[in-house]
Amino acid sequence: MSQQTRSPEPVGVRAAPPLRVPTVAEEVVRGIRAMIMAAEVRPGERLVEERLSERFGVSRPPIREALRVLERDGIVQSIPRKGFIVIPITAADVREIYELRWILERSAVTTAIPVLDPASLEPMRAAVARMSAELAQTDPEEMLEANSEFHAALVALANNSRLTAAYSTLSKQLQMCMAMNLRFRRELYGEPSETVRRHQVLIDLIEASDLDALLTELDNHGDRSFMSQLDDLISP
Repeated sequence: MSQQTRSPEPVGVRAAPPLRVPTVAEEVVRGIRAMIMAAEVRPGERLVEERLSERFGVSRPPIREALRVLERDGIVQSIPRKGFIVIPITAADVREIYELRWILERSAVTTAIPVLDPASLEPMRAAVARMSAELAQTDPEEMLEANSEFHAALVALANNSRLTAAYSTLSKQLQMCMAMNLRFRRELYGEPSETVRRHQVLIDLIEASDLDALLTELDNHGDRSFMSQLDDLISP
């Protein structure tokens, strides 16, 4: 019996992995998160399954699955005999979240500077480019995601897995605070280029290995005016 031979694959050519299509529940998670970040539903307000089902054109099971995912993320909360609500957040909560963020980011840059591999800054540059893109200029959710990617990449500069894990645990609730801050700054400045500029300054200071100036910029980073208005922005 003759042995059949297979044609060798071209050297250096590798098949691209198939694209993964998001599930219905994953799409609903993104949609509900966008509603919350855009303040269409406020902290403490109920998320009514029937209305969500009508809005997204899906049955109840994917809605419930999405709400459970958001509950694990710390964005919604299940209340017995009431269903799911957007997790209540007070001015004191925001201050605690931002304080922990500052501690983690300061620790990360203090460890990382001077940055020996310029390529490690590419994720931060990509996030700034995403902020600058036309879509982000008109889509608050896109701007928020790019903002979150930037700060996660900043923390990753330390190459400390536990520090990164601690920041990841905080990130979902931090996104809610960032969303409030971005809305506040849009009202204050009227356009998003100011947000892009602030993040580019951080990259410039990291490249210059100017730790003192970087720590000062992180302490401010556009948050001071927001924090000073918290009690007025968030109802008790």
